[in-house]
Amino acid sequence: MIALSLAEIATVVGGQTYDIPDPAVQVTGPVVRDSREVEPGSLFVAFVGERVDGHDYAADVVAAGAVAVLAARPVGVPAIVVDDVQAAIGALARHVVRRLGATLVALTGSVGKTSSKDLLAQVLRRKAPTVFTPGSLNNEIGLPLTALSATDETRFLVLEMGARGIGHIRYLTELTPPKIGLVLNVGTAHIGEFGGREQIAIAKGELVESLPADGAAVLNADDPLVRAMASRTKARVLLFGEADDADVRAENVRLTENGQPAFTLHTPSGCSDVTLRLYGEHHVSNALAAAAVAHELGMSVDEIALALSEAGTLSRWRMEVTERPDGVTVVNDAYNANPESMRAALRALAAMGKGRRTWAVLGQMAELGDEGLAEHDAVGRLAVRLNVSKLVAVGGREASWLQLGAYNEGSWGEESVHVSDAQAAVDLLRSELRPGDVVLVKASRSVGLEKVATALLDDGAGSSEGQVSGR
Repeated sequence: MIALSLAEIATVVGGQTYDIPDPAVQVTGPVVRDSREVEPGSLFVAFVGERVDGHDYAADVVAAGAVAVLAARPVGVPAIVVDDVQAAIGALARHVVRRLGATLVALTGSVGKTSSKDLLAQVLRRKAPTVFTPGSLNNEIGLPLTALSATDETRFLVLEMGARGIGHIRYLTELTPPKIGLVLNVGTAHIGEFGGREQIAIAKGELVESLPADGAAVLNADDPLVRAMASRTKARVLLFGEADDADVRAENVRLTENGQPAFTLHTPSGCSDVTLRLYGEHHVSNALAAAAVAHELGMSVDEIALALSEAGTLSRWRMEVTERPDGVTVVNDAYNANPESMRAALRALAAMGKGRRTWAVLGQMAELGDEGLAEHDAVGRLAVRLNVSKLVAVGGREASWLQLGAYNEGSWGEESVHVSDAQAAVDLLRSELRPGDVVLVKASRSVGLEKVATALLDDGAGSSEGQVSGR
């Protein structure tokens, strides 16, 4: 974080100081909420969770070098005490962002946020120091903590914004007002909570509504609900996609024999060829989104193409591809799942597995509401149409819908199977996998299917380093 005194922080957050001998002492290290991340000069934020109360670690973090604790009550060590810790870090983030000389880029969408953010960060840091959201810390706690990690040297601050309802993104943009807003797509993720895609579009569009007149709204030309957001902003609009009228577009899109996308990138300043290290054609859209923002920020098409071609993943369990010594390839995409990302992952599996046996180990897609049965059934049917060799549906009711969809689509019989949990899936795979097989593992985070991928990779310990892509 930029250096701030404890007295200044207390004023910004409306807090009272306790047990602070010298209020002029500065916070020079990161602002953290995990006691294991404390460094000398840190400010520790004491949240009260379901299982852990950060206040209990106050003495330990100060002993480890934290300057003070941001807390809801006195803790016997230097502390700034506030009524609402979450609101306090939001206020502190707003204060820091106003002082930065950085360009703030915010992005949202139903799918692809983290992959697009990771790609964009890797492109922009070729140009100047860049701070970006780690993983998927895109909510009212993770976003301000990311903003607070920026320093005086930061020139680009890239923030992923998530939403579970109307008003969430508006709140995040009030904490960290963006100059550039990127909207990727409007899908069915969390549709059970929103009540429909139109409601999701309203929520995602709050990002472009927040932009200043001298800012830029970067919108997906291939998604009608996103394209329509152009009428909701006073900022300049830049379109990306494969549509003919997109300002930044892809032509000659194809997959390499390994399932990695290649295309010709067209921008208003010229064109250049790109071959991604990521897996699956869906990453073309993510790459175009990153390219459009980079173009807006002054990078040349050749700089953008080179950076995209060299970019990898920065976040775990998103199309992580690892080949074991016996030739079994494990695709760990178990971080999360929704209908759009599930379809994209299955198509990537089909492309990677040409001439090889393919396994789709799939589990529940959460928060689909009344659409749950139809969407799980459709994914099972798609696995058949893509000629996936075997579907392993893991879990309860939703998994049975996956298996039933596959069975009804192709009368698969032994080609689809329903198992109770991750361990049962591991046992099945251990007994039936053959050298050269490709295994995709994917479900919503709550299912915990990363345990399947971990077990398979442990079985093949010593495997070569995998190449990674992400969603």
